[in-house]
Amino acid sequence: MSTASTPAAPDPGGSTAPAAGGAPAAAPPATAAGAGRGRVRIPGRPWRGRAEDPAWARPALLALLAATALLYLWNLDSSGYANSFYSAAVQAGSESWKAFFFGSSDAANSITVDKPPAALWPMALSVRLFGLGSWQILVPEVLMGVATVAVLHAAVRRRFTPAAGLIAGAVLALTPVAALMFRFNNPDALLALLMTVTVYCVLRALEQARTGWLLAAGAAVGLAFLTKTLQAFLILPPLAVVYAVCAPTRLRRRLGQLALAAAALLVAGGWWVAVVELWPASSRPYIGGSQGNSFLELTFGYNGFGRINGNEVGSVGGGGGPGGGGRWGETGLDRLFAGNIGGQIAWLLPAALVLLAAGLVLTRTARRTDTARAAFLVWGGALLSTAAVFSFMAGIFHEYYTVALAPYIAALVGMGATMLWEERARLPWAVCLAGTVALTAWWSSRLLDRSEDYLPWLSPAVLVAGLLAAAGLTAVRLGRRVVLASAGLALAASLAGPAAYAATTVNSAHTGSLVTAGPAVSGTRGGPGGQGGPGGPGGQDGAGGAQPPGARGQGQDGAAGGQGRGPRGMLPPGQDGTRADGRGQDGTRQDGTGQDGIPQDDGRRGGGPGTGGSPGTGGLLGGTRVSEEARSRLLQDAGSYTWVAAAVGAQNAASFQLATGEPVMPVGGFNGSDPSPTLEQFRDHVADGRIHWFIGGGEGGGRGGPGGGTSTEISSWVAENFTAVTVDGTTLYDLSAPAAS
Repeated sequence: MSTASTPAAPDPGGSTAPAAGGAPAAAPPATAAGAGRGRVRIPGRPWRGRAEDPAWARPALLALLAATALLYLWNLDSSGYANSFYSAAVQAGSESWKAFFFGSSDAANSITVDKPPAALWPMALSVRLFGLGSWQILVPEVLMGVATVAVLHAAVRRRFTPAAGLIAGAVLALTPVAALMFRFNNPDALLALLMTVTVYCVLRALEQARTGWLLAAGAAVGLAFLTKTLQAFLILPPLAVVYAVCAPTRLRRRLGQLALAAAALLVAGGWWVAVVELWPASSRPYIGGSQGNSFLELTFGYNGFGRINGNEVGSVGGGGGPGGGGRWGETGLDRLFAGNIGGQIAWLLPAALVLLAAGLVLTRTARRTDTARAAFLVWGGALLSTAAVFSFMAGIFHEYYTVALAPYIAALVGMGATMLWEERARLPWAVCLAGTVALTAWWSSRLLDRSEDYLPWLSPAVLVAGLLAAAGLTAVRLGRRVVLASAGLALAASLAGPAAYAATTVNSAHTGSLVTAGPAVSGTRGGPGGQGGPGGPGGQDGAGGAQPPGARGQGQDGAAGGQGRGPRGMLPPGQDGTRADGRGQDGTRQDGTGQDGIPQDDGRRGGGPGTGGSPGTGGLLGGTRVSEEARSRLLQDAGSYTWVAAAVGAQNAASFQLATGEPVMPVGGFNGSDPSPTLEQFRDHVADGRIHWFIGGGEGGGRGGPGGGTSTEISSWVAENFTAVTVDGTTLYDLSAPAAS
């Protein structure tokens, strides 16, 4: 029996990391953990860390956090407003507290985004304090990434070694999809942080069955629900089961604590829902993404079970039935390993699964309350439950969703690798560790080979280095230096592939709704840009007037020139946004030509869904480059109107709103399929002189469910009753001047 299977209970103020051979390390000195109880302990040297830590531990952590911040801040403003759908809502929230509270797309509060607003709040506060710009919007996301690395390190380090925490933090920081989403303004960055905080709190609660930590975990999940609704609940079953079984207290108290945690979740996540549902619908914005102006409908339908069974009424593809996952890529056990998705998240996924199994075997004979085994169960359960849903969900699925898996994979790698390292004197575990390294090197080389002409030397180098490291890890008799050198080589080989993808990601611009990390992948329809945005496929180039001053506005493929270009996203046939002339969704050519990602045509091309980039012709799958002439025309007498303009689709409207700084009504919400406003409501707004212009060229709403025809009706009514004028390629209708009969 391994000595690692019976570790001592952790000290409440420190950690009992396994020592060599798996035996628990001695408890920290009393001065570090329990002496002087009742007195506040203020660390005199925060850069030194705990007294029991080696001298290098805290400086290494600070260096890791600094390096993560530098990596994520690098080239940050190249992405401009990133996803303008959310940036427009951030701009609205920075000007109107009502829009801030509800998460409205515009400051006049016509409709909300199709998610709850928690992810928007930090960015909106930043913009309110520092003004509207790329850095003001995206730096809060970077800070969330650094905080996630710090919390993950603390969670792993508390029970295991400093090295385990550092490895986990480094793996997370270099995961390509993490390097993408912690520099982007979708809700996933805050969700990943809150899920990591949740696991940390549960692990703290498991140490001594403390109710306070479990309540904190429930509150974190509640806030995560206000970030991305039901996705926050994916990890609840394994966490609840592990606590119910493993917490060091009697069963009745364990169940009572879980009930209190559920109450904390309900309060933290339910207060906003209660306010929205009780608020008179006539005086609040329409709930975007719903067909009945109900947040509960949005939660359990379009953003909930519709993602599982494919019945997403209001999505771009319409209300597809079960089995609709074919529109969003093949489902199955290999989904997370296949195509472009593998390069986002799967570099160390096989290793994490192997190390999870190894950790559970090593702790198989431990007592019920063993915290090492509980840690493997919690992190492993979170990984498996989330991965299972992602693998088989038949509805909308985007590659960047997989950032939710990154902290779980990183934790298992850090814990499992260091535990096997401590057991390396026993040949079976040395072979297991070496085999995991060899498997990771082989898999990394396969992933690298999927990208044609991408660092062709790296794939064989990773494979050779990994195999050499694996051989060295089994050669214990050759001496400690050889084994240590092999361990360093193993770490380098395992992280080289994701680090290269992460570097490519931070050196590329990512705009619109279609974003993926790394280079293009051959043999898929993936490529940078991915599958879609907040509510379905979509995107916009973010160029021209819709970009912050100084932003480069590269195309949706996330790169200037040829780097990062590639096959189109995995979208429904005819909805991938590629035009007949070979241009991508953002209007840039697939050969990487075009200045600053702006299409090199005169604005006469495109105009339908998926043809973003041309002036004034954005659609559901693409936004609009706003010319200075069009911007100036929209701003004429802007103060006399509630909305300077209205446009079909939130991406289209967002481009004009960010360019003008004035509210633009997104007719039909993100997909143009929401019944907001109705034709009657829109006509009343026009009659009351509240909308000045209608922007033509955006399309959609034809297949979105019950309200799908509303935007089409409004577009037709405007075209029949008002005269179109063309301003530098943008079609405008002056709603203050009806056409002569």
